[in-house]
Amino acid sequence: MNPYEHPVHLPFIAKIMERGHMDKPMDQYWKARLAEVKKALQSNNFEVYLAGDVQEAKRIVVEEILPGTEAKSISWGGSSTLVNMGLLDTLKNLEGIQTIDTFDSTVSPEERLERRRQALLVDLFITGTNAVTESGKLVNLDMFGNRVAAITFGPRNVVLLVGCNKIVPDLEEAMLRVKNYTAPLNAMRLDKKTPCAKTSYCEDCGSPDRICNSWTITEKSFPPGRIKVVLIREELGI
Repeated sequence: MNPYEHPVHLPFIAKIMERGHMDKPMDQYWKARLAEVKKALQSNNFEVYLAGDVQEAKRIVVEEILPGTEAKSISWGGSSTLVNMGLLDTLKNLEGIQTIDTFDSTVSPEERLERRRQALLVDLFITGTNAVTESGKLVNLDMFGNRVAAITFGPRNVVLLVGCNKIVPDLEEAMLRVKNYTAPLNAMRLDKKTPCAKTSYCEDCGSPDRICNSWTITEKSFPPGRIKVVLIREELGI
């Protein structure tokens, strides 16, 4: 569902439009809403950046976050947002920084799995998140568990790239979104032979291709500032 058309959001959008003094009410709406989510995340010890679009988000990562962490090694988890932003090529071409590509199709599955283990020890790990609640909690569901493991512990710093469509009211809505929207779409995208790839909603299956195995709810960043969230005022990812 387009986040602008979500029934939870419509009353707020209507109020904004009634004021009549905004040329771009939808843009103003998301500016205001993401500013509130930023406050909530910061109160939970996350380091938070606001980006108006993909290009600004890329600049923040490359020009602000990277130098600040002094990272010498980088890796990344599965994230369509990261891929669609075109940030991967930039990261791979950075001078003086080791990159661990865990999705390199030229190596064996065993080697990719080993790289996922190595990626847990990098200075900077970049990925997305399945949902962010308005109270500032991160909700994720993983197949292998390497992405949620890295968010939880291992890499010295973690960067999460988050489109505005990932914002949800609470944990219940977050889990519904992941199970009945994110997971089926990812199963289709990855050509998995799961029931949800056919029906479009969760069947709580026992399929060998099941991608829903490990939940995490990250309530706070520890140590403070280890997890850095870039909130992007665009609809990105799944």
